Amino acid sequence: MASDIAELGNSISLANQISISYFIFKFLQGNLDRSMSLKVRKNRSSLPPEPCELTECMAIIAGAWAPNVIWHLRAGARRFSELRVDIPPVSAKVLSQRLRELEARGVINRTVQPTMPPSVEYSLTPLGRELVPALSAIVEVGHKLKTVGTGSTTSGT
Repeated sequence: MASDIAELGNSISLANQISISYFIFKFLQGNLDRSMSLKVRKNRSSLPPEPCELTECMAIIAGAWAPNVIWHLRAGARRFSELRVDIPPVSAKVLSQRLRELEARGVINRTVQPTMPPSVEYSLTPLGRELVPALSAIVEVGHKLKTVGTGSTTSGT
């Protein structure tokens, strides 16, 4: 084949020789890429149980502002207006929706106080209190990620 290319090279212009060489190189490279593709390995981890507990937990804390609500209720009961002050960027509509969702999932309690005018307090249920250590761990990792992103280095714990 090399002699055929050499004979061909004598009768073809330099520009065409470069084009042909490039084509041959790309053709061979394409064939090499296909023959050297990596085999997809089988996932050997066990399947999550149905329904997946991780998915259930993430569905609770993945809602907009839900982690913030849980975080601010960890120290005790708060009224709606106090939560609005604690989480300034959240709108009243979204906060109200999130409180209803968390109450429906059993994460928070809603208690109507017998005052005049009536007021409502929100507090964490025992299930909600179990989420606090997970949120604390996420906050801790967030601080570490923030320092890595700014170029600072901190010693690990």
